[in-house]
Amino acid sequence: MHISDRLSTIKPSLTLSVNTRAMELRAQGVQITSLAVGEPDFPTPKHICDAAKAAIDENFCRYTAVAGIPELRKAVAGYFKQFYDADIAPENTIICAGGKHALFNFIQATVNPGDEVLIPAPYWLSYPPLVTLAGGKPVTVPATSEHGFKVTPAMLEPYRTDKTTLLILNSPSNPSGAVYTADELDALLDWAEAHNVFVLCDEMYDQLVFAPAKMASAIHRFIKKPEGIAILGGMSKSFAMTGWRVGYLVGHPELIKKISSMQGHSTSNICSIAQKAALAALTGPMDCLHTMREAFQRRRDLAMDIIAGWPWAVCPRPDGAFYLFVDVHACYGKEVHNSTEICTKLLEEANVAVVPGAAFGDDNCIRLSYAVADDVLRNALLAMGKVFARLYAQK
Repeated sequence: MHISDRLSTIKPSLTLSVNTRAMELRAQGVQITSLAVGEPDFPTPKHICDAAKAAIDENFCRYTAVAGIPELRKAVAGYFKQFYDADIAPENTIICAGGKHALFNFIQATVNPGDEVLIPAPYWLSYPPLVTLAGGKPVTVPATSEHGFKVTPAMLEPYRTDKTTLLILNSPSNPSGAVYTADELDALLDWAEAHNVFVLCDEMYDQLVFAPAKMASAIHRFIKKPEGIAILGGMSKSFAMTGWRVGYLVGHPELIKKISSMQGHSTSNICSIAQKAALAALTGPMDCLHTMREAFQRRRDLAMDIIAGWPWAVCPRPDGAFYLFVDVHACYGKEVHNSTEICTKLLEEANVAVVPGAAFGDDNCIRLSYAVADDVLRNALLAMGKVFARLYAQK
């Protein structure tokens, strides 16, 4: 069998691998709590599901325009008007099969072999492999817990070369929950513009920012310089629509046309029913956003109160998303030496699945999702704490 060389460096997603192992243990009768996968525990809101059912009843089951039905592209533009008072045209948008698909399309359309892409770490684990698939070179820019897991222009500059063409920014961040302020984002965008570096702003979690922090979107900068910025978004996280697979990209019309042409040779349009569901989400009541955001903030605070009592842990307070990225390398020593080993120990002894920080570019840390019920989260953290305490005492 002949396998292409480009796949030789691609490894399976560790988040999905951990969750798969957890499901295997469950099948064997072991009671496992998974804090590994970034998926809201809320059901998709009823009005969204009702719109999908209506689409089926109306036999809205044919091919659609490759870039998405016109009313959905208009609704994406309307979303930015509603929440950011920013005017963009439907032609600035394309609908893809989830945010990951939108990211894949964007990187394939903008990265040439040999191009260097700056990726602040910790990063969402699919960024480097997707750059590699396009023939580009991922260049990791470390930002540790001491920096609040955020980069500055001064931190980026030593990694910039004449081959640097793209910077990927993620705010709110998966895995750290870090949120860039408006001033911090402006400084990064100023730096990128000064050095002719394209910026992709991944804003997948934009509705999950906790007061007093505020979401700073790059949309206003995009309007001023559409040839230098693109924005990634989607329905999965904020609207609890993970399985519907609806993402979108905002970009220059010429870039959108090129991506649409490429998408026409891969997926073509995304699921017609999912498009109608997404349309209902973007044009319908938004009460669900407040309800979920309030619950995630409460769970964040619950988790931080417990972690504050762990002398072996460092965890900057996240302002968004629903993750904690916890530095636990103080527990490394006799039994465990890295994040993968400590996650294995937690799965075996605490029956809790979390993800090694190595998958996100920081082997000192682990990522856990607090998108679970309050009591489930509390019990999981208490069980983890007992394992950590034993490991820490051995040092």
